[in-house]
Amino acid sequence: MLIDWFTVGAQVVNFLILVWLLRHFLYQPILDAIDAREKRIASELADADAKKKEAQKERDDFQNRNKAFDEQRGALLAKAADEAKAERARLIDEAKKEAEGQRAAQANALKADGARLGGEITRLARDEVLAIARKALGDLAGTGLEERMAEIFTRRLREMNGKEKEAVAGAFRASPEPALVRSSFDLPPAQRAAVQKALNETFSAEVRIRFETSQDGICGIELTAGGQKISWSIAGYLASLQEKVGALVEAG
Repeated sequence: MLIDWFTVGAQVVNFLILVWLLRHFLYQPILDAIDAREKRIASELADADAKKKEAQKERDDFQNRNKAFDEQRGALLAKAADEAKAERARLIDEAKKEAEGQRAAQANALKADGARLGGEITRLARDEVLAIARKALGDLAGTGLEERMAEIFTRRLREMNGKEKEAVAGAFRASPEPALVRSSFDLPPAQRAAVQKALNETFSAEVRIRFETSQDGICGIELTAGGQKISWSIAGYLASLQEKVGALVEAG
């Protein structure tokens, strides 16, 4: 079998020309298209990955902000609760203080009213006792209350112990002024003379005295000299009455 080398060579040349044509006009555009597509896919994948990372970052930021907001909200709620608790305690304390102040004011007012009431009752009782005693003494013995008080006072002078007498005598000597005899009523001349006599006899000397009438609650007769005082009155009896009245008022 004879080989036609010219035909073979022509076929080889045609094949090479075909390969060149295919590579130049078909394979290369296809390869370029494939490369371009791969690059586009890679770019899209990189962009998608970047977007995914950005979305994850935004998601993390959002979660962190939510967490910070929750913590801040919890802190604000706790602070508000503490402030409300403190304000409630303050208001309760103020209310207690105000109530205590009102109770104290009411107690003081009641005490003052009780003192006024007790003083008024004592004054009325004193006046009534004086009136009754004066009338009883006048009716039964023909003796006035003033005379009886003067008798009791002069007896009180004569019954002083040594210590009292020495103190009053020293006051008489130290004071340049006459001793003062005060009474809640006008002493008649006879009773004044009786008081003067009792002083002179008690101190064995002529005691200078002056008489004065006072309505400031003596309820009897009182001698004062140089800071020393000797008295007799019904104030002690009335003080007991006042204490009992005060106890009744407080109990009420």
